[in-house]
Amino acid sequence: MKYLDEYRDAVLVHATINKISQTVSQPWTLMEICGGQTHSIIKNGLDQLLPDEIELVHGPGCPVCVTPLELIDKALAIASQPGVIFTSYGDMLRVPGSQADLFSIRAQGGDIRVVYSPLDALKIAQENPDKEVVFFAIGFETTAPANVMSILQADQLKIDNYSILVSHVRVPPAIELILSSTDNRVQGFLAAGHVCAVMGFWEYIPIAEKYKIPITVTGFEPLDIVQGILKTVESLESGEPVVKNAYIRTVTEQGNQNAQKVINQVFGSCDRKWRGIGIIPESGWCLKPAYAAFDAEQRFNVQTIKAEESPLCISGLVLQGLKKPDECEAFGTLCTPHNPLGATMVSDEGACAAYYRYRNRTPEDNKVL
Repeated sequence: MKYLDEYRDAVLVHATINKISQTVSQPWTLMEICGGQTHSIIKNGLDQLLPDEIELVHGPGCPVCVTPLELIDKALAIASQPGVIFTSYGDMLRVPGSQADLFSIRAQGGDIRVVYSPLDALKIAQENPDKEVVFFAIGFETTAPANVMSILQADQLKIDNYSILVSHVRVPPAIELILSSTDNRVQGFLAAGHVCAVMGFWEYIPIAEKYKIPITVTGFEPLDIVQGILKTVESLESGEPVVKNAYIRTVTEQGNQNAQKVINQVFGSCDRKWRGIGIIPESGWCLKPAYAAFDAEQRFNVQTIKAEESPLCISGLVLQGLKKPDECEAFGTLCTPHNPLGATMVSDEGACAAYYRYRNRTPEDNKVL
């Protein structure tokens, strides 16, 4: 398959890793932003194939992982109410709240449905005018265009029984938080290609200049990732804190400007709490006042719900690149995919889930490499 098979070519991957080995002259710590990249790295054993000088740490780019516990509890409170159809992507149903998850609420009789698009949820609202239909709108910049289009369509069609529970977060403020920390270890970033397909990488340029750190936009296949690592290492070795694009088949500097336009029409920036990390200023999107009628938090009056994270879970340290998943005392014992303490273990893109699933594999076990 074009743009897929050739990016899984083991010969090309190993040739690129050899170039990295020839280029690197000192230790460097790099962070991949996206959880999808983390899974590709661990699944394909890329971190084990890289030279010892390169350490990869795993960033906060998993939308399920960074959705705060209290927002899960708000979702559970809304979904438990009579007359509500609560819709969500499937990966949110097993994410634990303080006392339960959405699967548990469905088992107790709640009308919870898995959808593949917010427009599916909007159609359900049209077909059930006597019900309140709520869509759990989580994600980074990637999923924002579809979510805002559902609001614009609901507004245009005057569908007043539809709302969204918003948990949108933005990558650039998270990168700045990591870089401004006194504990920061990251010296270069691999930016998420799908986020940049929407937003471009123009927002990263001033960050690279401010913190004197290279950022490389890359994709998700093994060759994408090692090419991104090579470009980042080349920047580090030459002392150039620049933004490079290693995903040119999908990403441009300015991104999808039509998508950005509709996002800015419906959403405004706001402070957002990240699970395990805390509040990051201006790191989220919230509905603008003109569209506040579609805000499920206000509609169901759940703004005051608060929750505390498990003291055993170190997901916040993992998401900031300060710890590896298997450094957690609960990893693989008290915390497993079947009994997760935090979202980084339950999410399909979570770093802890990747380590649990793939860490005991060797490169020889890998189907690709």
